[in-house]
Amino acid sequence: MIKYALVCETGHEFESWFPNSDAFDTQSKRGLVTCPVCNSFKVSKAIMAPQVARKDREPAIVSAVPALPVAQTPVVPSVQPMALLDERDVALREAVRELRSRIIENSVDVGESFPEEARKMHEGDAPARSIYGKASLAEARELIEEGIPLMPVPELPEDRN
Repeated sequence: MIKYALVCETGHEFESWFPNSDAFDTQSKRGLVTCPVCNSFKVSKAIMAPQVARKDREPAIVSAVPALPVAQTPVVPSVQPMALLDERDVALREAVRELRSRIIENSVDVGESFPEEARKMHEGDAPARSIYGKASLAEARELIEEGIPLMPVPELPEDRN
């Protein structure tokens, strides 16, 4: 891992970690590196002085005299917002959220009885309507093998929390 000091076109400075030295260039070209303050995609490496451990020095001797008490003030690290999703990811998640919302609004929730209800509709024993519910992977495979059309309702990670 390597940490770079970065700066955007408007002068916001921030740091970010990358798996290796080529990762910044690759991610930057793909538009994945953005300023956490203004979301600018024009980000470049800033000048930085890396900390390198020297082996030619002797270790510092720690004094056995206890330090005098000093008024303790809590150290609050400066927290900078970090862009986790780029604009395309945000737009895709919003589209999935909208699709899921429309499916749920215009369908009947049959819960755990989804496989049975889907079979009844396919065989003509129940009126055709838009339904959603729960089915195991094995049940879904059986329905597909029987020629019953189905589609999983898209889910977002935050739906599971």
